[in-house]
Amino acid sequence: MKIIVPMAGRGSRLRPHTLTIPKPLIPVAGTPIVHRLVADIARVLDQDIDEIAFILGDPAFFGDEVVESLQQLAKSLGAKPSIYRQLVPKGTGHAIMCAEPSLSGPAVVAYADTLIRANFDLDDDADSVIWTKRVDNPSAYGVVNLNDRGEITELVEKPETFVSDQAVIGIYYFKEIGDLKKELQFVLDNEIINEGEYQINDGIKRMMKAGKIFTTGTVDEWMDCGNKEVTIKTNAKMLGILAENGNTLISELVTLENSEIIEPCYIAEGVILKNSKVGPYVSVGKGTIIEGSTVKNSIIQSHSVIKNATLDQAMIGNYATFDGKFTRVSIGDFSELK
Repeated sequence: MKIIVPMAGRGSRLRPHTLTIPKPLIPVAGTPIVHRLVADIARVLDQDIDEIAFILGDPAFFGDEVVESLQQLAKSLGAKPSIYRQLVPKGTGHAIMCAEPSLSGPAVVAYADTLIRANFDLDDDADSVIWTKRVDNPSAYGVVNLNDRGEITELVEKPETFVSDQAVIGIYYFKEIGDLKKELQFVLDNEIINEGEYQINDGIKRMMKAGKIFTTGTVDEWMDCGNKEVTIKTNAKMLGILAENGNTLISELVTLENSEIIEPCYIAEGVILKNSKVGPYVSVGKGTIIEGSTVKNSIIQSHSVIKNATLDQAMIGNYATFDGKFTRVSIGDFSELK
């Protein structure tokens, strides 16, 4: 089994945090999004993972440090790491084709801007599985249309009239991903473009037309990381899940001086808390100092300094300094508010 991870996008909706760090490497509950996603997929697949292929963007942004972290991730799961580049943003289908040498055999394709909790029971009778989640507002999503046998007959993007409430979450299984490769090559060769880009859906639709059977898999939790607000909600939900499962989230190497931690929280090693109350639902990266502050429902990354603050629904990057009375802040790396 292979895992294919397109992650070349710049994550513009999560700026300023993605001005210096690719969105899939933003930590949620102490672990980068893509690391948690890939590890969770590998765990629930219950199959040997032979290769994990990452499709990255411009090396000037997705540099050596990013590559090294992804290679280590793959090796930690017993898989061969492969790195590909999508240098021009031409869509989801084009991104997959950038990994053309790896497109053979069974594979899971997972877009690295979401986290899930699911059981991956693969349908042996299906050529492909598309994971979905029931949503209250299907007109805001791409959804699947099913026949009476539970097979997917149609993919509909943001339907104006009701088709179904099963939204596509961006995770797919292909019994033979070479079938998708063949159809996406046709899409590229014939310049089949939707919304200005080559889309994975056009390859999937051609597979359906050729008689391939698609079914759905459902997830228990679908946690988006698309913008600041939903990333903070995802951080809180993931902290709750990890705490319920008995994970140790607070390092023994945390200095507490007249301070209180209200769990669940992730507190990394080297954090110093002085005269502060932190939690619930807070993640704090290593080496950060929080002094004279109250922090809840927030993400603070590494080596930052927070003083005299009351923070709620806040997101603060690495090596930042914040001293003030604002609450719902979003401060990128190396910023200073004094």
